[in-house]
Amino acid sequence: MTKHLAREHFVYKMDQDNAPVLTVQSGDQVEVDTYDCFENQIKSEMTEFSAIDWDKVNPATGPIFVEGAQKGDILKVRIDDIELGDRGVMVTGPGLGVMGHRMEDFQVKIIPIQDGRAVFNDRLALPLNPMIGVIGVAPENEGISCGTPGAHGGNMDTKEVTTGATLYFPVFHEGALLSLGDLHAAMGDGEISVSGIEIQAKVKITVEVIKGYEISYPFLENGDGLSVLVSKETLDESADTAVELMIDYLQPQTDLTLSELTMLMSAVGQVQVSQIVDPLKTARFFVPRYVLEAYGIKAFR
Repeated sequence: MTKHLAREHFVYKMDQDNAPVLTVQSGDQVEVDTYDCFENQIKSEMTEFSAIDWDKVNPATGPIFVEGAQKGDILKVRIDDIELGDRGVMVTGPGLGVMGHRMEDFQVKIIPIQDGRAVFNDRLALPLNPMIGVIGVAPENEGISCGTPGAHGGNMDTKEVTTGATLYFPVFHEGALLSLGDLHAAMGDGEISVSGIEIQAKVKITVEVIKGYEISYPFLENGDGLSVLVSKETLDESADTAVELMIDYLQPQTDLTLSELTMLMSAVGQVQVSQIVDPLKTARFFVPRYVLEAYGIKAFR
């Protein structure tokens, strides 16, 4: 049976002190309703910057307590389905995103979702890429705003976090305390304006506790391959750490020397940018599935 979690149960920061609002077993499916990242505050394109309570952004529905999850475990989260609302919003303006230093006015754009596309204007309807911007567990130490990514996940804004993908999170506290929100109907790598097409949604996930493995940052697996997602103060730090973490994960499962594996990753691995507009920058390092299959590598099992 699928359990349901309403969007009215949410947090603004991921924190071990947040009281769980739903308890599930390993293997359970959960249907999670979410607000958009503005908590549905934006009603029209006339909404002004001052009309938005900026302390009420990136609400994440949860937290969910997963029975059996203990510090040092991995929480596996499979994204089974994403059902979008019927309209999205985007914003940009002074001080927001990469181009904010050249903006003079705050601007809101309402984007209807029609016939499986996002209607940007009367000339252009965009293909949808429904994805989860904020998803993560309670961090190891003090609470972290849902607007900030880190080793616990959080606001990673990674377009691959979509239907069919499986995420692996390090567990820092009993129950893991999983929360998610900040859905996008579409978003490009970088999220350069500081928003994707922000939208409320209904998400179905299946959670599972994995014992016997320990990771320090989230991993993501899909039909194409395996990635590790790292958030640091600079993209350079994020990318370098992601490369090292992936190589350290792969090498014990191959017969390759460090030099050989490094050359292989230079030939086929991909450093990719997730987002460059949050308090920390997120990069991922991707390894294609055919490499994993050649060495019989199956993620954390």
